[in-house]
Amino acid sequence: MSRTGPHPQPTGSPAPPAHRDRAHDRAPDHAHDRSGARSGAHAVPELPGVLTAADVLASAGYLLSAQRPDGAIPWFPGGHTDVWDHVECAMALTATGHTDAARRAYTWLGTVQLPDGSWPAKLRQNAPASPLREANHAAYPAVGLWHHLLVTGDDAFAAAVWPTVRAGMEFALGLRTERGEIRWARDASGRAGDHALLTACASIQHGLRCGAALGERLGDPQPEWELAAARLGHLVAEHESVFADRSRYSMDWYYPIIGGAVRGEAARRRLAERWDTFVVPGLGIRCVSDQPWVTGAETCELVLALAAVGDTDRAAALLADMQHLRDADDGAYWTGYQFAEDVRWPVERSTWTSAAVILATDALSGSTPGAQVFTAPPEEAAAPAAPAFSAPATCGCTALVR
Repeated sequence: MSRTGPHPQPTGSPAPPAHRDRAHDRAPDHAHDRSGARSGAHAVPELPGVLTAADVLASAGYLLSAQRPDGAIPWFPGGHTDVWDHVECAMALTATGHTDAARRAYTWLGTVQLPDGSWPAKLRQNAPASPLREANHAAYPAVGLWHHLLVTGDDAFAAAVWPTVRAGMEFALGLRTERGEIRWARDASGRAGDHALLTACASIQHGLRCGAALGERLGDPQPEWELAAARLGHLVAEHESVFADRSRYSMDWYYPIIGGAVRGEAARRRLAERWDTFVVPGLGIRCVSDQPWVTGAETCELVLALAAVGDTDRAAALLADMQHLRDADDGAYWTGYQFAEDVRWPVERSTWTSAAVILATDALSGSTPGAQVFTAPPEEAAAPAAPAFSAPATCGCTALVR
């Protein structure tokens, strides 16, 4: 979720970038997996005609090569780390059977968590590189740990990491308004941001639901989280006007579906409304509507949204379309492609793009129980004052929504 800020666009007509030096080019289950070979019991995700299991393992190998000895997974080898994308990468490692590496990733979270339960929005070598502390970063470990538990069944590990997850969620809820939306961040002085973001809140709502399910499983129920999820999900589904307008970003289009706030016919209508705005046939989807730039992670996240509503044919086609970003040398993925200039841009192979590919493949193949985190997230409780999915004119909260 640190990917939705403004992005400068390449100018002129630069030559396509040369491939990077790849000291990490090797099989995924050997030297770079510091925990040893795969330990997962489930099949490796694959999608016939698009990605083989070997392809997916190669992409997981890139994540292993980027992971630091302490467990952190930066944006690319030697780059910075943010908690949201780190957790996405940890989920991909779990899905591909690299559970020891995933456990190191989740354990690392507790070593860099701040006393208030948050994390710096950006870390370099475990030192804060940004004074901001984002709410959606703090909530997303709940999604990751629930995913890990579903795949591994390791209640003992989940219980060990639970205090970290619970503290993060409480930080996020500390940014909740009376109306129920979650303001996006706190600055260095502790001042809350003055607005909420639709994508971030859809992700937080997902985190609240997964966190509530996790707490129930571990014998530490969190009924307040369930109520907060219901209220927040209602606002995401029915009252987009309460959020800052970032509709030019594709994430605001599909993420309410991924998080589970919008499903069924409403989700299908939402997808149809802006399909032609964002989807570029044969390439993937635009990150922002007004730029000739497709990105792999956003394309794969749309795949997750399509899988959630059962539109698997279009989902598989999109996953195939974005394979032009794959580096055949080692299975990593370039972040995006600026098709007006015919260049890969930015010139980086982001770990979270590979992770999104793996999670999308799992969602379509159903290879691991973790796929249901996106295709069938935990049920939420209905908030008494804001029953989910009711019409805005009759939902009972119009006095709060202006």
